[in-house]
Amino acid sequence: MPGIRFRLLAPVLLMLAGLASAQSGPAPDPELRAAFLAEATGKYGLPAEEVEAWLARASYRQSIVNAMARPAEAVKPWKDYRPIFLTGKRISEGRQFLARHREALARVEADTGVPAEVIVAILGVETSYGSITGSYPVLDALYTLGFFYPVSGKPDQVEREQRRGAFFRDELAQVMRLAHEEKLDLASLRGSYAGAMGWGQFMPSSYRAYARDGDGDGRRDLFGSLPDVFASVANYFVVHGWEAGAPVAAPAVASEGASFQPEGLEARYTLAELGEAGFRPAYAIGEDRPATLVTLEGEGGTEHWLGFRNFYVITRYNRSPMYAMAVYQLSREIAAARDAAVAP
Repeated sequence: MPGIRFRLLAPVLLMLAGLASAQSGPAPDPELRAAFLAEATGKYGLPAEEVEAWLARASYRQSIVNAMARPAEAVKPWKDYRPIFLTGKRISEGRQFLARHREALARVEADTGVPAEVIVAILGVETSYGSITGSYPVLDALYTLGFFYPVSGKPDQVEREQRRGAFFRDELAQVMRLAHEEKLDLASLRGSYAGAMGWGQFMPSSYRAYARDGDGDGRRDLFGSLPDVFASVANYFVVHGWEAGAPVAAPAVASEGASFQPEGLEARYTLAELGEAGFRPAYAIGEDRPATLVTLEGEGGTEHWLGFRNFYVITRYNRSPMYAMAVYQLSREIAAARDAAVAP
């Protein structure tokens, strides 16, 4: 909490200071560095000596700057995006994973209302069930992006780039705080080049806000405790408004010449309103629940889907509608084996 100071053993600080020689690359802007120090000590209650020591330990990585500065490729259409995640291997491994951890996942589903197969699908899409969690030092990734976020030189991008740099500096302060709270060895943490960590690829702020202790050991470990991972992914959905027992998405049928452009991804239209626009559920939904229209270019042509509240919640994890659809469809494939096993 703000204002709290932690007592650190002198040998620890000496060790960190001794590693300062490992730092490489350019030095941070002095004003940004001073502002970061004030934020980390004032807002997150970290001792100034510790923050200074970690900054000395952090290393600039040009590969991260290159990755962020690389021009974004054209967004893949759904017909090319879907095969990346809906592979036979990923489906098979997801079914095996669900069977192997059925009891732990069932407990989380009972507590939160988030289906086990959705939790598993998130892990499948994010890290291939924990097999690819990232190899970049999290400290270096957040330091690099916080102080050296790539500048495009385009006037219309300046404000955005400044905001992104500020975001990563805040994440850097939060990961320092997180290391205290969860007794993590910050120097050894590995993740994506953007600083996302663990089986579910949580950023430090999300880790601090949404992670849960699922195994009752008093810590929230998203690197080595699957009960914690399951509980945390489910809690992320619950906090963002997951509706237990409610649908995620359903295919829609379009009337000839129908055209409709929804505002954002939030489920804000009634089925009656969408029907008036020319888009109706392909099968009976039941109650007239809020939805939005999701249009994708599939292998067989244009696909129309109704995305309900739970679809929107998945987009809070990643704001791409194709990501949410991949998670949903992978979850249905994973659940198919379970459903077949319990069918009469």
